[in-house]
Amino acid sequence: MVMSWRKVGHSIGTRVLFYGGLLFVAWWWMLRMPGRSFDGPLHPLTAAESELASRLSTDVHSLAGSIGERNVDGQPAQLAAAASFIERSFQESGYTVRSQAYSVGSVTCRNLEAELRGTSRPADITVIGAHYDTVWGSPGADDNASGVAVMLALARTFAARPQARTLRFVAFANEEPPYFWKARMGSLVYARECRARGDRVSAMLSLESVGVFSDAPRSQRYPAGLGWFFPSTGNFVAMVGNLTSRALVRDALGAFRSTHSLPSIGAALPNSIPGVGWSDHWSFWQAGYHAIEITDTAPYRNPFYHTSDDIPDPLDYPRMARFTAAMCRVVDAVAGN
Repeated sequence: MVMSWRKVGHSIGTRVLFYGGLLFVAWWWMLRMPGRSFDGPLHPLTAAESELASRLSTDVHSLAGSIGERNVDGQPAQLAAAASFIERSFQESGYTVRSQAYSVGSVTCRNLEAELRGTSRPADITVIGAHYDTVWGSPGADDNASGVAVMLALARTFAARPQARTLRFVAFANEEPPYFWKARMGSLVYARECRARGDRVSAMLSLESVGVFSDAPRSQRYPAGLGWFFPSTGNFVAMVGNLTSRALVRDALGAFRSTHSLPSIGAALPNSIPGVGWSDHWSFWQAGYHAIEITDTAPYRNPFYHTSDDIPDPLDYPRMARFTAAMCRVVDAVAGN
């Protein structure tokens, strides 16, 4: 009997070690990323970055200040005004804008696309997207005027800098509830049309809430369990994808880290973890494309997330400018040769 129990104990111990080892390998695979996060004092802004910070502030104030809350069910006129603002911005950068219109009840919603054809691989498409709607009662400065402002800045930069692959800058309607993860979510409408046309989208970068940074200790929160692996100070940019988008996360994060501009983290995680699919990249997963979110982590950092206090003034425009400049390297890596 004693020997029997010893055998049982040995068997259980072996299984625990085996499955524990598998779990360790799985987490190592999901979290292992290239390069090293920047750590140190931030460099002074260059003249170009200072000018960029000013323009980012202007665009965020236009969307979240002058226009304010913008959504189908509460403020459809402001949603249309935001679409017109984005359309004009694309046109001023020299783009011809394609408007994908669709109806939600009696309201016409628009996704706006500005395309720059690739030089040598035009059939391969990189989408850089951001949603421009807000939840009820919020002017949506961080969520997501910040993402739109960065997208517009990237569109201006790359208008004179075509890549090997085609670039599409896309502003999406209706990311927020009640359309989130539903058929009328703007990015899902767009991604499904891409799939139906047979568009070869090789990468999608979703810019989601990128304006809040903090050097205060314990200013960063995470879904349960992830805090063991990542920093507790919310001064970094996060890049996250699903398991099948791991290579894209690694390519984008490696390029970002090569700029030595801001701290950064990255992971390829199961969509079942809260927050992993909470933006427009999720829609592209549903259409079978590789996509990642690039974010300040929104509700896990911003105390004013989805409130009336998500206003333009508190955003960190100097760090947004650093982020935007580093994103140029990311676009070069993802869409270039």
